[in-house]
Amino acid sequence: MYIITIWVDADGCPRRVVETAKRLAAENQVRCWTVSNFHHQIEGEFHITVDDTSQSADLYILNRCQLGDLVITQDIGLAALVLGKKCRALGIYGQEYREDTIDLILEMREGAAKHRRAGGRTKGPKRRTEADDAAFETALDHILKNG
Repeated sequence: MYIITIWVDADGCPRRVVETAKRLAAENQVRCWTVSNFHHQIEGEFHITVDDTSQSADLYILNRCQLGDLVITQDIGLAALVLGKKCRALGIYGQEYREDTIDLILEMREGAAKHRRAGGRTKGPKRRTEADDAAFETALDHILKNG
């Protein structure tokens, strides 16, 4: 299945991820929509600005993505929802979320949240590296070229 449209959850994506997605989409003649709230300044012909209420960008993407689309997000919940719509989901580190593994990922996320609610500590995200950017670019390029 080849990608019809790319949707970027730009509220949580690093700038390099957004730039890479837009560049590779243009090279592969795929439309790439970025969606963020008005606190983020993203330039481009295919950008949608939503309000700053919780989950506004996620809901906008969820309501518009269709079979054959790819959603780029670091939000595991959004990834799970778009997989349910038979879209593909790619994380900002180049990991593709899949229907056969998303339940486990959601359980791990819930376990970490439960631990934090009980007063425990968990590590935050690691600092993004050039290797992370390269892994994302490689994964996205592979999806666009090979479906």
